[in-house]
Parts: sequence; structure tokens; C-alpha cells
Amino acid sequence: MALPVILDVDTGVDDACALLLAALHPALDLRAVTCVGGNAPLPDVVRNTCSVLATAGRMDVPVAAGADRPLLEDAVDARHVHGADGMGDLNWPLGTQAPDPRHAIELLRDQLAAAAASGERITLIPLAPLTTIALLLRTYPEAARGIERIVFMGGAAASGNATASAEFNIFHDPEAAAIVFDATADLAIPMTMYGLDVFYRPRITRAEAQLLRALDPTGPAGLGGRLISFQCDRFGADDATIGDAGAVCAVIDPSGLTTTPLPARVELSGRYTRGRTIVDHRDWSGDLAHDPHGQSEVVLDVALGVDAPAYAALWLDTLRTTGKRG
Repeated sequence: MALPVILDVDTGVDDACALLLAALHPALDLRAVTCVGGNAPLPDVVRNTCSVLATAGRMDVPVAAGADRPLLEDAVDARHVHGADGMGDLNWPLGTQAPDPRHAIELLRDQLAAAAASGERITLIPLAPLTTIALLLRTYPEAARGIERIVFMGGAAASGNATASAEFNIFHDPEAAAIVFDATADLAIPMTMYGLDVFYRPRITRAEAQLLRALDPTGPAGLGGRLISFQCDRFGADDATIGDAGAVCAVIDPSGLTTTPLPARVELSGRYTRGRTIVDHRDWSGDLAHDPHGQSEVVLDVALGVDAPAYAALWLDTLRTTGKRG
């Protein structure tokens, strides 16, 4: 049976790559998509998300708008990476479906409650700042009964990208990330961190992207190829990461991801380290006993290794197959 999933996105070039995979792969049952401000302002994120789902022929999937800004700070987008419209400035056709009238946390609450009532659990795949997920888990903690696990793209055990210390999704709303970390511990929700340590490794070449574009110019393969080509052009490279789509790959094929359970915290106050995910690799009780902060009670399955060729092939093959059907 297909695994039920919900994506939370800030679409975003690589979110679009992830949406295509989640919408099209037969191993997943995409129940809903929620949107949060991040890579682009929230109205652009909703528009881009509806456009991608329409291209994938999945206008049946409800889309709801969530938080438009971080809990405490002003929003800071990443259009310098993703283009002025947030999705590569491709002038891709807009979707015609109207967003769900519910707020994202209400859509999530209802989907998770329905799943729990039927004996199911849904895997949440947040690929964006964790603002909406934080609001959900604190407003409706009973929603945890319908969550199988959370596999999120964010954080890093090593270096950052938004700053030298912090990865963008966590940096955008550190308080929300800290709330989600604590809530998953409180509510016993397993959580996997697909962070920068693996994020950049699954890659698609410019030549492979061109073949996708030729296979299905106006369909999912064509869109996926154009998204990769945009990244190659933006960074002056011959290949580009599938980015957030790697977290979806990890749900489809967990065997391709090497994880280690490690205590983790989010730094909220450091001048140069705000938004950093503090991943604790220590294993000597002597150090731990003399740490005035103690060890975090939040334990994440931290991704430290990935079968990059397998995940790249998984993404490519899904879009190629869809293109051939078209």
C-alpha cells in the first residue's frame, strides 16, 4: 500500500522538485500540501505549489496556506537563490485550483485526526521553516496520534548556509524549530533530520536535465528539467542538487539514508550562531557530567550519509516514467 504523506513547503525550486516526486511516485499517497513563507513570500509559495501540482495532474490534492512569517522576526526570503517568483522565473503556467479555505494547521489537524480514526498514521515531510508545524503541535497536540514520523529538511550537524552556522530553514524561524524539537520529544514523535550534511549530494547533470525537457516539454519531466537547468545556470555548474526532494526519497527508500540517533538543540541567542542545530556527538560520560547545560532530551535520527546516485536515479526515473506515459 502507498504510504500516506503530507508535505509542508515554501516552494522554492527544490521544493518543486520534491513536490513532483511526492505527487507522482506510486509508493506515496500524497494527502495534502501546506504552505509557509520562506524561500518566497506566502502568496508566491501557494501559487507555485498549485502550479506544480497542476503540472503533475494532482489537482485533487488540497493545498492550504499557513504562517506567512516567523513567530518572532520579520520574514527573510531566499529569492537570490530561487528567482524573483521563487520558482526559477520560468513563467510556468499557473494552476487553476483554489487553495483550501482552511488555515494550514486546521487542514493538518483534520487530515491527521481522520487518519488516526481509521487506524492510519501519516508521515509529515516539512521542507521549509517549521513555523506551521510548531503552531500545529502546540495548538493541537492531539494531532500527534495521526503522525507516523516527521522527516524534515533542515539543520546541519556541521556548517550552515544562511550563515556559517545555520541552515536556512532553521535560521528563518529558530523559535519554531526549537518548539518542534521539544514537541516531538514531549509527544513521542520520531523525527529524522535530513540536513545539509546530505542535502547537496544527490545531483542531476545539466545533460540529464536537458533530456527531461526534451522528453516532456510542458509536463512534469519538462518542469523538473527546467528547475535543474535553472540551478545549473544560477550557480555556474554542470550539475545541481535535487535538494528537498532528497527528503522525499528518504521516505520512499529509507535504506539509502544513513542516520544516527543524536541529541540536538537549536541555538536561539548566539550573535553568530543563532539558528544553528547543535548536534551532540559526545559519547564520554565524563564530558557529559561536567556540562552545565546537560544533554538535550530531544534525540533526532540525524542523516550523515546518503546513497546519492540511488536518490538521484529515483528522482530521475520517476519523472522519466511520467514523461513516457504522457
